[in-house]
Amino acid sequence: MSDREELKARIDSLSDTAARFVARIVDSLSSPPSATTREPSTWISGTPDWIEYFGLALSVHHGTTIDPLGLTGFETTFSNACESVSWSVERVESSTHRFSDLTVTDSNSRPRRLSLKSTAAQRLSESTVHISKLTEAAWIQDVRSSRQRRSQTLELFQEYCSAVDAIVILRAFRQRNQIPNRYQLVEIPSAIFHSLQDSTVSEFDSDAPAISCSYRGHQDAARVALDRSDAKITVRRISLDVCSVHAEWHLSPDSPTSVN
Repeated sequence: MSDREELKARIDSLSDTAARFVARIVDSLSSPPSATTREPSTWISGTPDWIEYFGLALSVHHGTTIDPLGLTGFETTFSNACESVSWSVERVESSTHRFSDLTVTDSNSRPRRLSLKSTAAQRLSESTVHISKLTEAAWIQDVRSSRQRRSQTLELFQEYCSAVDAIVILRAFRQRNQIPNRYQLVEIPSAIFHSLQDSTVSEFDSDAPAISCSYRGHQDAARVALDRSDAKITVRRISLDVCSVHAEWHLSPDSPTSVN
């Protein structure tokens, strides 16, 4: 029995309500978002089946809701897309690994330790990326001297870069209270933080300093900010020029947006 025949047999066994639900999902799959990639191709964009699977998952998601795909859904969809093209996915237990979420080994047997993020903030920039919380850092609220502040920051980022190869963030572009019209998948190398080791003590004089990171010829490739109010590390103004844009998915204006 072929996959189509098996699927038809399963549908025939469903109740009328379940069949209507499946029909809605099929409708969403019949008009998936159009995907665009940039040159040169990346380890993800160079695998068309991965791009197609992720787009179909976005279709199914928006077949039932106007809400952007959130972090938990993104983590599951990303892992499933990798497994759909026979890449190995090792999920990380947060209790033992503070920074990374999973390790993906692609068809070239190259493992990548990734931290996954998502955002659907209003007015996302077309040229820079913002990470509102890279990681928690409770010590920010207790440290008073610039020297200690610098020391704690450098220690944290040494640990971070030892645990994470890259940050992969899903960005949902949308108007307020509207379904996203575009998703963008961006990879940020953790090496962007290496230049923090060259920072001076005076750069940490403020209670909430923002330190510029240089990378690949860009003197202000990103800014690492210590958010004292929320005891977290924020990364601002990450230049897309130093990132990899794996793909963008453009949703059709007539995509389903809610359950009838």
